[in-house]
This record gives sequence, C-alpha cells and structure tokens, in this order.
Amino acid sequence: MDPKEVSVTLPDGRVISFETGRIAKQARGAAVAKMGDAFVLSTVCYGEEKEGDFFPLTVEYREKAYAAGRLPGGYSKREAGRPSDEETLSARIIDRPIRPMFPENFTREVQVIVQVMSADKKFAPDVLGVSAASLSIGLSDLPFEQQVAAVRVAVVDGQNVVMPTYDQIACADLDMVVAGTEDSVCMVEGGAYEVSEDTMINAILAGHEVIKQLCIAQQKLVDQCGKMPKMILAPKDLGEAHEKLLTTVKEVVNDELQKDVHSNMVKTDFYPAMADLCKRMTEDPRILAIIGEGDAQDAALLADAKAIFGDLERTAMREMILNEHVRLDGRTTTEIRPIEIDMGVLPSAHGSAIFQRGETQGFVVCTLGTKADEQRYESLQGEGAKSYMLHYNFPPYSVGECKRLGTSRREIGHGHLAERSLAAVLPLPEDFPYTIRVVSEIQESNGSSSMASVCGGCLSLMDAGVPIKAPVAGIAMGLISEKGSVKEGGKIEILSDITGTEDHLGDMDFKVTGTAEGITAFQMDIKIRGITPELMRQALEQAKQGRLHILGRMAELGLAAPRPKVSEKAPTMIKMKVPTNKIRDVIGSGGSVIKGMQAQTGCTINIDDNGNVDIAAPTGKAAAVCRRMIEELTAEPEPGRKYKGKVKTIQPFGAFVEILPGRDGLVHISELADHRVDKVEDVVHVGDEVEVLCLGVDPKGKVKLSMKALLPPKAEAPAAEAAPAAEAAPEAPASAAAEATATEA
Repeated sequence: MDPKEVSVTLPDGRVISFETGRIAKQARGAAVAKMGDAFVLSTVCYGEEKEGDFFPLTVEYREKAYAAGRLPGGYSKREAGRPSDEETLSARIIDRPIRPMFPENFTREVQVIVQVMSADKKFAPDVLGVSAASLSIGLSDLPFEQQVAAVRVAVVDGQNVVMPTYDQIACADLDMVVAGTEDSVCMVEGGAYEVSEDTMINAILAGHEVIKQLCIAQQKLVDQCGKMPKMILAPKDLGEAHEKLLTTVKEVVNDELQKDVHSNMVKTDFYPAMADLCKRMTEDPRILAIIGEGDAQDAALLADAKAIFGDLERTAMREMILNEHVRLDGRTTTEIRPIEIDMGVLPSAHGSAIFQRGETQGFVVCTLGTKADEQRYESLQGEGAKSYMLHYNFPPYSVGECKRLGTSRREIGHGHLAERSLAAVLPLPEDFPYTIRVVSEIQESNGSSSMASVCGGCLSLMDAGVPIKAPVAGIAMGLISEKGSVKEGGKIEILSDITGTEDHLGDMDFKVTGTAEGITAFQMDIKIRGITPELMRQALEQAKQGRLHILGRMAELGLAAPRPKVSEKAPTMIKMKVPTNKIRDVIGSGGSVIKGMQAQTGCTINIDDNGNVDIAAPTGKAAAVCRRMIEELTAEPEPGRKYKGKVKTIQPFGAFVEILPGRDGLVHISELADHRVDKVEDVVHVGDEVEVLCLGVDPKGKVKLSMKALLPPKAEAPAAEAAPAAEAAPEAPASAAAEATATEA
C-alpha cells in the first residue's frame, strides 16, 4: 500500500483531502475523499466496447450503517438490495455533473460505486462523493474531459457557509449543492425559504471558489498517479458514403423539415411528423442508392443517415429560435403555454387539482393523516420521521408508451424537487398536527412535469384547507447558444417554460420554484461551459416573471388562498398538553386506558414524553368527547367547584367519593347532611351518585368534599314559634357554613 494524498483548506480552516493507491487497487480507478471523520470511497470500472447510440453509465451511492457506528434496523442486518430514496438522490447528484464530461460518442458500460465508509456526525458526506467519483474516473484510463467537484453551501444569517454542519443547515435560509469544473458551474440543486435571486447567485459563486481549488487538487493527483495513456476513441470512418449522406439527406428533407419546424406544431403533431419524414427519407431512392436495399443494406450507413437527420432537426430548431426568436409551437422565448386548472376533482379525496400547462398535465392529490401515518426512516444520523411527503409518478401512458411500471430514479428526483418546493410554505407541525401526503400523477407530459407537480401540489394543499404561508409555482427555463459556449460569443436565447424537445435539444434545464416573495427550490443542469453570473441572473429574472404569471393564473382559475377550513373528509385533529406526571394516567397499565378511550370514541391518540397529545377523530363530536375524557383523567380537584361522583367506599367517619377518574375525596360524616348523622349508611351507600362541593386539598393531596354545602337553606320557623327578632341570630348561608366547616376541619 502506497497512498498518495493532496488536500485543500476551506475558508474556515477545515481540510478536504483526496487519496489514492491504498484501497481497491484492482478497480480501473479508485479514490477516497476525506473531511473530518468522513471517509468516502469511489471506484470505477468499465466493460468492453459495444455498438450503441447511448452511454450506459451507472452511478451507485451507498451509506453503510457501520459508518456511523450503528447496526442496520429491521429483521435482516445485511445491507443489500434497493437503495433508499436519499441514497438515490445522492447518486443523481453525482451522476449529473460527471456524465457530460465523457465524450459524446463514448458507449462503453461504466459503473461508478461510491460508498460512505465513515461518517462525520456534524455534516453530510454526500457531496464528497462527487469529488471522489470524479477523481476515480480521472485516475483511470477512461476519457474524461475535466475534473469535477461539488460543495454544499448554506446561507446562515446572511452569510455564505461552505460545507455547513447539520445545525447550520437547520437554521439556514438557503441550502444548496453546487457542482462544477475549474472554469464553470455545471449543476446546482437546493431549497430555500423565499430567498432573492441575488442571494442565490452569491451562494453559487461562493461555492464555485472552493470548487476551483478542489478541481486543481484532483488534477495534481491525476497528473501524478493517473493511468496513461488515456483511452482513445477512434472516429468512425464511413468514408465517402458519409460525405454523400450529409449532402443527400439535407437535399431530401431540408425543405419539408423547415416547413414542419415553422408550422407551430405541438408535440403530438410534431413527433409523428418527424418520424414520418425520417421514414420517408430512409426510403427515398437517392438515400437507398447510398445505403443499399434489402439484405444488401448497410446497417451502419442507415444509422448514420438517421443520425444526420436528427442533427438537421436539432440545427433547424435552434437556428429558428436564435434567428427568428420563435419556437416550435409558435411561442416567443418568454411566453408561457396556456394554463387550465380544475379544482376538487376527486369526491373522496381531501384535496385535488388538475394543473394543465400546454401538453403537460399533473393530477395532484392531497391526503391528510395522523401522526401514526408519518414516514419512518433510518439514516446515518439515526431514526426519524417525516410528517410531510410528496410522491411523483410518471406512468408510461403519459407519453403514449408501453413500459413496465415501477419507481425510477427520475421519479424519486422529481418528487424530491417538488417536495422541497412546497416545504417552505407549510405550517409548523405544532400548529397543524396532520401528516401531509401529496401525490402527483402525471397524465400527460411534454416538459416541466415536475413544475406542474409543484403548481398542482400547491393547489391540492389549498383545496384541502392546509394553511400554507403563500402559493408556490414552478417554471423550467432553457437556453440555446450558437457556439455551444458563452465564452465563445455568438447568439444566446433564454427560454421560459421549455418543452421536452427544447430540453432534449437545448443547452440548459433550469427549474425554479417559489412564491411571489422569493425562491423556494431550484435545480440547474448546464450542458455548455462557461455560463456567467450575468447569464444566470438573466435566467432567474426571466423565471421570476414567468413564475408571477403562473401564480396569477393559479389565483384566477384555481384558488388564491387556502380554503378557510380543513376538508370535512379529513380527520379532525386536536392538540393538547397534559402534565408529564399525568402521562401514566392517560396511558394506563399496559395501555389499557388509552386503548379504552380509542375504542369508545373511535379516535387515534398519540402522546409523547413531553405530554403533547394529538387526537385524530372521525368527527368533531368524537374529538370533543375524547378531549374531555383526557381532561378529566388529568384534571386536579378545584376548591369551590361542584362535582358529580360515585361513592366508592364507606368508613365510619365518612364516605369516599370518586370525583375524577382515579381521584377520590372524603365527605366527612359531618358534611353528609344539614343535621346530625349517626351512621353514614343512613345517607349514602356504595355505588350512589352524589353531587359534592370541593372544599379544598390539603398539602398531602387529600381532597375534602361536602354534600351539606350544596343543600338549600332550611325554611324559616312560623312567626308564633320564632324567637323575638332582637334575640334571634341570623342563619348562616350554606356557603358560609361550608367555609366554616372547612376552616374547622
């Protein structure tokens, strides 16, 4: 073992170091990224060269329980199988910045595995995986254009903090991951609490300053230890046939292609038109003369002809936008597609909405549950629970395809973006004790389906009566550049509300969500190099104008604010608090008391160690009954208050009456009646229900009760038998008598 190491010092003095040469030496490339107690290993391997038209890159990210000194939860203690949603999201963060660094015509299967072997208790190790993956690829003989690094940036009290701790993130106004190369930013993702565009730009720039240093450090290790020579991709030599195809394909399709591109078609018309034109092109005699026919046809030349057609389609669309400022569907660069909204569609759901923007339709449903419905999860930080979640589903029929159903990484990623977009405006759990689940079922898709999920999700929350702080909308921005790089100059157009074609053939996918006051979430993937802060500011300002337009349409066609009351179909939720010394009384031996109340009222009761009680009831009446039962269980006797109780036991000196559940008080024999009582049984018997007045509670907690104090005053004697007025003493009122008795006692 002969490890080599380089390091970078962060602005606050902490150190990130990279290592290679000690672990996993049989992998094509292996690297370790370290910071504090975090130790993240990345390996890369690749397969044999294959023919294909796509790059089969797989990125896996795993967090081992032993990394945090913990055992895996559940029955099986072996970590295997499907990754968690959080691991999938981390894998996507690693995948997105490294994928563009491979050559476009590279088709070998590549697998990158990133493992957290040791975790630091203060900060998340996931962003170290980007640098570790980049370095492991750079150390291998794979062709890799530039080293990539990533950092997390938080804005805390107006200050940018690079690689923040968990505590800093918990109180941050903005939390983002920035990835890039030494000379440009290529990916941004994060969430915020209605921050300004300038705040976001400044955080990106602060993160990129550290990224530059990390990329330089990686390159030093690559220069020192990287495998040489690098894999060389031999260009496909199709000879004269390729040159003929270039000219002939353009000659065959150019006129009709230009006509179709300028026909203001929507996706459902444009895609079939392009497929039909491509098919007719491959059957044209001029093309067949080059690629051959029947069994003699050259498959490579046929694929080359189709690739040339695709390049012509891409060029035609981009040139029309750059030169004429018009898009495929006839919109201007800043124009938003038509919006339609339908509210309260599902009769049994707590909240539902259909949000349609162009050919993208999100059918979004909100369900409100109890604390028992929270999502339990396990991570390196331990176990936890989520009281809010948003799930995104993308069935194949939404794009007219036949595929197996399942949850893809894309669905998890889009759902996470939409979830954090709305999280910033949700009420606090202590103010709104429901578990909230939003599900977005994409019914039609032509770009920006995650943003439709944000808009539809916000509308469904308001339809359910969730008191959100403000409505949220989302928009996807695109970019078309003439030269493929901002630094090289040329024409540039920023597009608002991009379609699927513009996403596929364009140079940027920048999703921004927020309220009228500020940004709540964002995700940016850039396919070109050298994007400037000025260009990002322009894109954010254009996104803001589009977001405000969408918010206006949501208020006009849907709801401007949440409904005044929670849906009648949702459970009734009540929060209350009991003294911690009364928790045992509410639960009872083996849970007998709480189970009995739940069975009697139909409510679900949750109580924590601090005495906070959540009651979920099928009706408001049931909730009120359940609350009263808990209040009675935990109430303390109040002097001067009347109680109706049951006689539990009788002693020679008085009767014990239960006035509250599990709480007895003594009615002394002298307090049973307004006359002398020789025997307690002459007045009450065990099981009798009686009304009593609480006279007081002594320092030892003994309760003193009186029946006599509640009796009406005796009627006055007849005048003939009464004593002379001057000599008669006035009769004391019952309350005074009770007070005197209490004092005497």
